[in-house]
Parts: sequence; structure tokens; C-alpha cells
Amino acid sequence: MDYKKTNAAGSTITRNVTELSREVGNAYESVMIMAKRSNQIAVELKTELNKKLQEFASFTDNLEEVFENREQIEISKYYERLPKPTLIAVEEFINGDVYYRNPAKENNTDK
Repeated sequence: MDYKKTNAAGSTITRNVTELSREVGNAYESVMIMAKRSNQIAVELKTELNKKLQEFASFTDNLEEVFENREQIEISKYYERLPKPTLIAVEEFINGDVYYRNPAKENNTDK
């Protein structure tokens, strides 16, 4: 998914936990689904950012050669302005874009 084009809010919004847990039926399970999705998004964004910043990496140990790279700063600022992974995960959960399953519940229904 392209996280740069998400409609997630830029800041925290108070949510009704009852509405969030309506689909799953359990507030704690809903929160865990969003938390795990948030971790997935954070890892993807971090990997993408590290890959872009790797181009600017200096492999020398000389401190005198450290300098500011304008393009590197712009890339970092861009990623800082993106909505936080938690907000993206909540938005995806509300829109029904998150696939989840609970193996424990699936095993109980099979018996």
C-alpha cells in the first residue's frame, strides 16, 4: 500500500472503542490487530527510508568529512511529515482494509 497517499489524520483523534470493536467483538483484540498492523507499517516505512538514505551513507571514519546533504534532509523531513504508523493502521482498520485472523478461534470452531 502507498502510505504517502493515505487519508489518515496527521494528529491523534479520539475514537469510540465500542465502534472500533464492533466488527471483531472484542476491544482488546481490535487494539491488538491495529497494533500489529502499525508495527508492520513502521517496519516497511523504516526499510524504505533506510534504503533511500543508504545512497548518502559515508563509509569513512573521518569526522571532518561529515557534511549536510540538502537532499538527505528533505527526504528525512518528508518521512517525518507522513502520518504516524498507528494513525495509518487505525484508518485502515476503520475502512476494513486490514485482513486478520485468530488461529485460536479457528481451532476452536474446527473441533
